[in-house]
Amino acid sequence: MVGEVHFYSTEIEGELVLFDTGPPTPEGLAELERTVDLKRLKHLFVTHCHVDHYGLAAHIEAHSAAQIYFPRNDALRLRRLDEWMAGLQELLVSAGFDAGFGRRLQEIFQAHQTLPPRPNDFRIVEESEAPERLGISILPCPGHSQSDLVYLHDGFAVTGDILLRDIFQSPLLDLDAVSFSGRFKNYDAYCTSLVRLVALRGLVILPAHREYVEGVDETVVFYIRKLLERAGQVKRFAELEKVSEVVKRIFGAALVDPFVIYLKVSEIYFMRDFLAEPTKLKHSLEQIGLFDQVSELYHSVIG
Repeated sequence: MVGEVHFYSTEIEGELVLFDTGPPTPEGLAELERTVDLKRLKHLFVTHCHVDHYGLAAHIEAHSAAQIYFPRNDALRLRRLDEWMAGLQELLVSAGFDAGFGRRLQEIFQAHQTLPPRPNDFRIVEESEAPERLGISILPCPGHSQSDLVYLHDGFAVTGDILLRDIFQSPLLDLDAVSFSGRFKNYDAYCTSLVRLVALRGLVILPAHREYVEGVDETVVFYIRKLLERAGQVKRFAELEKVSEVVKRIFGAALVDPFVIYLKVSEIYFMRDFLAEPTKLKHSLEQIGLFDQVSELYHSVIG
């Protein structure tokens, strides 16, 4: 849905290192095998476990001796996948959808390989000594997912879906992977991550989609403006209790694809969390010196 997907490789002290895998499609597999010598691959670091970022991890396990590293929260989710899906369906019911909607969404996940086979053996990157030994720093920046990691090495930053040019990357509705109870609060996490992103200023950003990123500040401001514009639309329906009703009022009967509806539900929760506590975002933007660039739009939405 967001176009081409990138993975990145480098050599560190003679060890071949791969960041993300690309999607589990014939084209993705052909490109991976064309550009990466799997027989020499030593390490695979995944930014977050969405299908277009880790979808070929099981193939890499089967065709290489590489050690695979997943973010902690994704590892927790993948090891309890049935419980996670049941919990996600409960979240959708609480949003106002019937149980059948959750089942249809699960079928789409499986039919579209949104839940590809996971490798049998993988390590949790935050608990491994490998990144430090290789000179790779890890910066947690959750928001789009609850597991987003940035990998930093030698002036480069592999950012996954955290910084994307001209894309509002949906903060996806998810079950909290630590407690396996309740909704993960993407908005709270994103406000914290914003402050961390200043560490990426001046680095070469290697995004997962689009060819380049103009800069950290420009990308953040674009995202915040989209957030505020969409929050203004959601605010008009503050009297509606169920998120499902907000989806119907904004998009009408034209929206029928369960996966697209799921994306919109995710965004609406994010916007409602912002509207409930807008000063969290304001304070984070002030800390990184970007609030003035969006202050007029912010105040027009908040009032």
